[in-house]
Amino acid sequence: MIRVWERRFGLLRPTRGANRYRNYSDEDVTLLRYLKEQLDAGGSIGELSKLGREELLTRARVTTPRVAVVENLFVRLLQELVSTLHPLDRVTFEKRLNGAVAVVPFDEALHGILLPLQEQVGRLWHEGQLSIAVEHYVTSQIQQKIFSAMNQLPVAEYGATVVVACPPGEEHDIAALAVAYQCRVRGCRVYYLGANVPIAALVKLCSDVKPDLTILSLPIVRPEDKVTELIHALVRDVRPFTDLTVGGHGAIALREQFMTSHIQVLDDFSDLDSTLDRLMRRPALHR
Repeated sequence: MIRVWERRFGLLRPTRGANRYRNYSDEDVTLLRYLKEQLDAGGSIGELSKLGREELLTRARVTTPRVAVVENLFVRLLQELVSTLHPLDRVTFEKRLNGAVAVVPFDEALHGILLPLQEQVGRLWHEGQLSIAVEHYVTSQIQQKIFSAMNQLPVAEYGATVVVACPPGEEHDIAALAVAYQCRVRGCRVYYLGANVPIAALVKLCSDVKPDLTILSLPIVRPEDKVTELIHALVRDVRPFTDLTVGGHGAIALREQFMTSHIQVLDDFSDLDSTLDRLMRRPALHR
């Protein structure tokens, strides 16, 4: 059946090894999983194939099912990784992390391994069980993985323009980096600015590129007065050029303040996907 789909619909792109066996990429496997799910739900391979490989892959990346057995493997892997950090066993940590990320589609690695690992390490640091040096080391490893995956994605020339950044004083940018990756996967033109971006710099960029959406990541809960200052600056200086959305624990904790100022709050990555769906359907984006 897979060979028929390859020949008749051109959906799969296996390479040939020296032994003439077909070698399927992570993208091919992701696509096959998605097609199987859709066929089990009553879909037609003929109708699905009309969407084309790239559109099917985009949908597959968003809706890849979370299989319980895989999640259990991730839990055990996270326990093993954390156990290598105190005392730090760099060789074992990097071998286990690199090996795990290499054998699963990156979207699964991101949400099943990298982001949970960052959250656990951050919690252990706050509790005094890990040093700040080890926390920075793990963060650097995770950043490298996400940047590497982003660099393998095609550079979008069309579609929605999205700016992703952390506001002034926010040094934790892993969640923002993951958001930027997700936007790139969905075909957005992404400007990723990273941590601790001054409002003046954000205003200048937004005035220049006129993004369809600006997403700010606030993983740390701030005092209410500081959030009020931030909201006033965003509404006064940034919103004339772009729609605004915020996410992270800091945004969720003070949801009412943001919502009162008509700034959308994202609860999770599913919310982000829904927001991007609406954004991509805007007629103005077909310009």
